[in-house]
Amino acid sequence: QVQLVESGGGLVQPGGSLRLSCAASEFTLDYYVIGWFRQAPGKEREGVSCISNSDGNTWYADSVKGRFTISRDNAKNTVYLQMNSLKPEDTAVYYCAAGLYHGLDRSVYDYWGQGTQVTVSS
Repeated sequence: QVQLVESGGGLVQPGGSLRLSCAASEFTLDYYVIGWFRQAPGKEREGVSCISNSDGNTWYADSVKGRFTISRDNAKNTVYLQMNSLKPEDTAVYYCAAGLYHGLDRSVYDYWGQGTQVTVSS
């Protein structure tokens, strides 16, 4: 069974940085498109970024362009989301997901992690 595990969340001050990790057991992540999503209280889950499984192309939501960077380390079977210049509105539970098609629409992803909390507050 595909299992994804996110880590790296926490409490950070505005303007700070965090790096989230998405690791997998019993399957190789490089076969899949990996997406990062987030869900704030009372809001819909929204796509943040994704990285292709073939050529390493990346996509970002407008709200995070220039601040977040998604990357893969195939040797470690891990996908990262580097988040810089964090804002209070970035506060949410962050999820990684795996699928076979790229995009920031949650419907194209088949497997999901349990999420990690990111809180941006002074």
